[in-house]
Amino acid sequence: MSVDTPVKPPTAAPGPRTTGAPRPRSRRTWKGLWVKIAVTLLLVVEIYPLVWMFLTSLKSNDDYLNNSTWSLPSTWQWGNYTEAWTTGNIGLYVKNSLLAVVPSLALILLLGTAAGFALQIMVWKGRNLTLLVFLAGIMVPPQMILLPLFTVYFQTGLSGTLWPLILTYTGTGLPLTVFMMATYYKTVPRELFEAATLDGAGILRAFWTISVPMVRNAILTVGLVQFFFIWNDLLIALTFTNNQDLRTIQVGLLNFTGDFGATQYGPLFAAICINVFGTLLIYLFLNQKVMKGLAGGAVKG
Repeated sequence: MSVDTPVKPPTAAPGPRTTGAPRPRSRRTWKGLWVKIAVTLLLVVEIYPLVWMFLTSLKSNDDYLNNSTWSLPSTWQWGNYTEAWTTGNIGLYVKNSLLAVVPSLALILLLGTAAGFALQIMVWKGRNLTLLVFLAGIMVPPQMILLPLFTVYFQTGLSGTLWPLILTYTGTGLPLTVFMMATYYKTVPRELFEAATLDGAGILRAFWTISVPMVRNAILTVGLVQFFFIWNDLLIALTFTNNQDLRTIQVGLLNFTGDFGATQYGPLFAAICINVFGTLLIYLFLNQKVMKGLAGGAVKG
């Protein structure tokens, strides 16, 4: 005797699970359109002041005072740049700024990189406390130390030179630089230095041949940040430069205001353009390396 059993139809293999219905194409299109509009508005907000400043630098005083500030120049006064560079002594002020910035930046990067290496790579007692001391320096406002420093520089005979600017910029820039470089050194494998030590390399050789090449993008990033801090400084430079021949470019811009508040707006904006666009070109040239340095500075968990 046989019993017929019903045969079940074959079931199809389960397909891939979907997490949700696909978004309509119209919604994605509108989202992309809003993103483009936002980026365009952001570019206009960022670029338009630069364009307005450049156009204003080509106006005469009468054109600036009597016509709308949003209008184009009636006559293009290219001589404003020549007047700003020669009569306004912008060339001298740029030279003084470079003489103050370059040594300060070299000392900040050299000492800050070495301190970051010593605090993060080398093992010694009290390094955490030393790092906290450097971090405390970030919390000290520069306004608190100007008067004591002015007295010290006057008593030591350094007044009337650029050394007060160089020493002050170096001292105020080191705390942030040490902290940032110690953070970057956390991303460098310690095993590299241990292997170099086993091969007979000393501390100085390990620092110059291994650590510096590995954190060069970080050094460039920190250097660019400190460069903008020092170059755009007005308070420290105004306090320690009482000589007309030692003024930096930020202090020199104040010279375009004459007697009774009269201002030569064309040469003034021309000088501002020389200052702004010069530093902007430096940033655009080093932009990619700065991004790499910022990405490499992420702290390991």
